[in-house]
Amino acid sequence: MPDRDPEAVRRLLKPAAIRERAQEMLQLGLEGRLLHFSVHPERLAACADYVLETIRANYPTLDIPFHARWRHFVVGGMDRWSMLERGAHFPDAGARGRAAYDLAVVSVLLDAGAGPAWSYHDRVTGKPIGRSEGLALASLGMFAAGLFSSDAADPLRADSEALKRLDTEAFAAGFQAGPANPLLALEGRAALLNRLGEELERQGLTRPGDLFDRFIETASGGSIRAAHILAEVLGTFGGIWPSRLTIAGIALGDTWRHPLIAPDVSTAGLVPFHKLSQWLSYSLIEPLQWAGITVVDIDDLTGLPEYRNGGLFLDLGVITLKHADDAARSHEVASPLVVEWRALTVALLDELGVLIRERLDRSRDELPLAKILEGGTWAAGRRIAREKRGDGGPPLTIVSDGTVF
Repeated sequence: MPDRDPEAVRRLLKPAAIRERAQEMLQLGLEGRLLHFSVHPERLAACADYVLETIRANYPTLDIPFHARWRHFVVGGMDRWSMLERGAHFPDAGARGRAAYDLAVVSVLLDAGAGPAWSYHDRVTGKPIGRSEGLALASLGMFAAGLFSSDAADPLRADSEALKRLDTEAFAAGFQAGPANPLLALEGRAALLNRLGEELERQGLTRPGDLFDRFIETASGGSIRAAHILAEVLGTFGGIWPSRLTIAGIALGDTWRHPLIAPDVSTAGLVPFHKLSQWLSYSLIEPLQWAGITVVDIDDLTGLPEYRNGGLFLDLGVITLKHADDAARSHEVASPLVVEWRALTVALLDELGVLIRERLDRSRDELPLAKILEGGTWAAGRRIAREKRGDGGPPLTIVSDGTVF
């Protein structure tokens, strides 16, 4: 029983366990034993060609940044975070880092699928901006307006007091959402930030930015491991996720069940992903680098199992549905079909990364997965979605509460 083996349960919070079980899912697919998907490894080379074409179009010099929230604040050729921080005149690197962490945590948690009907009117360009970039601008606008701060004299922060009392009405106004501009899972997003405020208090923290100070203190010799950042993120924010697995008193967050995985161990059937937590970890790396801290072993983190990366493999035929009518149905996040899709995505991103590094003659240190995602698979997934579907939506319809996809 897993509740009698807490060490095995804790291991599910580590990226090594995510990789291990994703590779197990891929092997089942290669053997034709999955319930919902077939795997076609002979099509991976063509997928790599498509991603490389996208990388060269977006980053012709191969100077690729990390796949992090900071990319989505660059809209219309302007880096809105840089504009905001220059105007803020932070007194020191610590104040800048804490504010950056406050923004990153809140903004990443709000970045679940917006739906094709929603957009954010950008007052700088006068244009409607949808999807992740629109959500980023909306969160930045709310941050700049002090919506997440309980101190009117210090608006550029997010603290537990303000987060706990956020209501859906204020949130809807910040997102410019309403009947004519519907945003998926609005209530779920507001509730998630309410729980964030409560969890910060339980952890003895005033604001997400306190993590920045914790990492600075932890950095031995001026460096810190990426897996340590993820462990702290999971440990600090694990309690905010709604209706998820808790075993042996350990909140497992973005972990789901599949009947074929790891049948002979105490944690049989459990498949971890920690998608938002890993993307948040990627997004927390750069503020540390700005402060002079080196983050090492970034490739210990995994690829992100969401609908852009997963859609890339499905749209290009690297994986196919065993039952064609599944394409027309809606699927719950907890369904074995979605768990298979996400696990295959994690494993195939690693396989794809090997091909892309070989073709570009780059090492893992030179081209970590975080850069391949940005260059990259996420952009290629969006591109193929637009080519195949006019609205650029995902190839499968997922019923989500706004905290996974």
